[in-house]
Amino acid sequence: MYLTLGGCILAVVTMGPYCWLVFVPSIISVLLVRWHPLHIHPWMLGAQMCWQTFWHFLIQCSEYWYQEPTDHRLLLAVSSLMLLTQRVTSVSMDIQDNKLTPPLSGAWVHGSATSMLPFLSYNLYFPALLGGPLCSFPQFVSFVEKSMLTPPPQPLPAVCYKACLALALVCGEHHLSGLIGQKFTCLSRLGGPEQFLLVCGLSLVFRLRYYSHWTLSQCLNNAAGLGFTGYSSQGNPLWDGLSDGDPWSQETSSRMSVFTRRWNRTTAAWLRRLVYRRCRTTPLALTFAFSAWWHGLHPGQVLGFLIWGTSVQADHYIHQHLHPLLVTPGRQWVYRCLGWAYTQVVIACVVVAVELRSASALWLFCRS
Repeated sequence: MYLTLGGCILAVVTMGPYCWLVFVPSIISVLLVRWHPLHIHPWMLGAQMCWQTFWHFLIQCSEYWYQEPTDHRLLLAVSSLMLLTQRVTSVSMDIQDNKLTPPLSGAWVHGSATSMLPFLSYNLYFPALLGGPLCSFPQFVSFVEKSMLTPPPQPLPAVCYKACLALALVCGEHHLSGLIGQKFTCLSRLGGPEQFLLVCGLSLVFRLRYYSHWTLSQCLNNAAGLGFTGYSSQGNPLWDGLSDGDPWSQETSSRMSVFTRRWNRTTAAWLRRLVYRRCRTTPLALTFAFSAWWHGLHPGQVLGFLIWGTSVQADHYIHQHLHPLLVTPGRQWVYRCLGWAYTQVVIACVVVAVELRSASALWLFCRS
């Protein structure tokens, strides 16, 4: 009840009149779970994606057709709506795969109306509205029940550490963006090496922004008592149950496919379950196409995900043919170094293309 109430208050305060963009599909998804139609997943996925696509289309009309700035409260609402799509479809897939039987049964659930409260709380609990990471419904219920029956240890040390890490990432992003400044508008007048370094630097700024956001989201979940997974062998409490990945393991990936699985880890796992494992033909292409649709189908996103999907497919072929030849440590080291450089260059192009929404900036990037 506290998590749900906090989410409702947060939505009203930050989204204003657009909060009903999140409230309406949340209630509809709870009603669908309550009625439990035979094929609940297609209904849930179709209704949610149609609602989300409609608002993405309105934002694109405002930005590209009418050349008007979009209300930041609407952008916040649509961002929360995208995260809500992950949660409700995760529940519908659990029900469709017989991993979850509504309504829930438990020691703290009484009555038909009360049994739906966990689903509503899962849709609206305030850490999820602020940016994830995606938590499965059984995992969410387990975290809440454990916090009630056997309260986890004090999360203050973990929260302080992650808050300091997020602050360091924000400072690094701010310093690097200050160095780059407005040089991107002069991209066409620079030489090839300068263009390459500028695009890589701009990509690093965007990636640092993602890392700081994910760290803050994990920190907020821990502060709310979610994400405790037990104790380490040394007896230290582990608060790593909700994480989208850490920057070090991400940036040291030497294969494009490994980087893709680690990047925004919970979303990647959701896309893999939702699309990749359910498609018999061209699953990789359909997964990236759906990801571009889920993100809003902006021109830069379409180009970025096209590059990304093609590069992952190429990585599979390259590794399949070259791996049998890596029989010595020297060859393996060279292969890892080349793979890391290849991954960094491709991700730089992908991130910059996805983040550049305006057609003029995207055209300037493509000409570089």
